Amino acid sequence: MIGYYVHHVGRGHVHRAGALATVLRDRGDEVTGLSSLEAPAGWPGDWVVLPRDDDGDPRDVTAHGHLHWAPLHHDGLRSRMSAVSAWIDAARPDAVVSDVSVEVLLLARLHGVPTVAVVLPGRRDDAAHTFGLGTADALVGFWPARADGMSPGLAPGVRERLVPLGALARPSAQHASAEHLTAERVPAGPTVALLLGTGGHGVTARDVDAARAATPGWRWTVMDGSAGTWVADPAPVLAAADVVITHAGQNALAETAAARRPAIVLPQERPHREQATTGDVLRDGWPAVVLDRWPDLGWPDLLDQARSLDGQRWAEWCDGHAADRFADVVTALRRPAAVGA
Repeated sequence: MIGYYVHHVGRGHVHRAGALATVLRDRGDEVTGLSSLEAPAGWPGDWVVLPRDDDGDPRDVTAHGHLHWAPLHHDGLRSRMSAVSAWIDAARPDAVVSDVSVEVLLLARLHGVPTVAVVLPGRRDDAAHTFGLGTADALVGFWPARADGMSPGLAPGVRERLVPLGALARPSAQHASAEHLTAERVPAGPTVALLLGTGGHGVTARDVDAARAATPGWRWTVMDGSAGTWVADPAPVLAAADVVITHAGQNALAETAAARRPAIVLPQERPHREQATTGDVLRDGWPAVVLDRWPDLGWPDLLDQARSLDGQRWAEWCDGHAADRFADVVTALRRPAAVGA
């Protein structure tokens, strides 16, 4: 039995949890999701919906800088942590994966349960990360080993235990073939897939309209959750594109890499320089043109520059086996079998 804490902001946490749960189910193991979110469609196991701890008027949330989120006198936090504790007591899990919460990581460890910390890109050297990640029994990052510098500033003992698994894309992205898809269509010129996602960004409709007007020979498909143009599965759109324009979130890059499409990457502002750090790494030999901001001019040259890159070089970033490697790390923490069992 494995517990998986799923943070409620962004799609990446749910996606990783589902991928691990599916692999472990096929191996005969169970995974229970723990989250403020409702269980995603097709979740292959139990799911515990946790009370929210960010409503009302949260105060004094950092415990003098030693935690990230533990508001004083908050009913939701008390009920939330009690629910996790009750589940641990009843389920007696072999391990708990925290994706991501320092507080849940510590809570599970204080119950004597081995923990797996999902480490996100960016500078995670604040006191809470240093303490929480230092207690984890295993740590994983969803980037390849060659992508050095994705999590700068980690304490040596933490950095040495961090296992880079490679990017984790959904199965539809891993199996999509650009050659197969393009063979079935007759395009009216090269295509752009603009992947803005659902996590917030600084790109306006006016920005997109101006870029389209500057590139009349290109056909654009825009996938933007804030504009109502998001699609449940972007894999076919990405696989059929000549160039993908995306932010530097882990899911978006995994989907782009799985489709083997050259990219223009525009890192967005996130805590701990998460996307900016990723952008810095991508500049070192990956098939991406990395920009600091959405450009006002030069779109024809930028698209041509990106189109000239070899998208097959993404194969090392996302090889389709990250979920299996993730499962190997988690199941290595199983409790030893009882003598004579």
